[in-house]
Amino acid sequence: MANRYVSDSRTIILCTLPANVDMTTSDGLQMARSVDPKGIRTIGVITKIDIMDKGTSAKRMIEGKDVNLRMGFVGIKNRSQQDIIDRITVKAAQEKEELYFNTHPIYSTMP
Repeated sequence: MANRYVSDSRTIILCTLPANVDMTTSDGLQMARSVDPKGIRTIGVITKIDIMDKGTSAKRMIEGKDVNLRMGFVGIKNRSQQDIIDRITVKAAQEKEELYFNTHPIYSTMP
């Protein structure tokens, strides 16, 4: 069913990938690349950046050095399960996400 939607050349593909796995083996990215081989209408969203192993980062992914997409990649930090249990508001979660990226030694140097 997803293939039917992404095959339409008028569709923008929002391809969500976890940062803590090898992006080249992602089923979603493989599907997007099969219908959009030049990456012209695909936007990559890198999730789970905050739970990557110490000493690693998603910088190469976000910069498009591993997979090039014309619309690029964006990194996000979602609410944790504990945040959901604690009923952290979306606004508070956005503030935590902004603080995370603004103070991270690697991501704070990126646009």
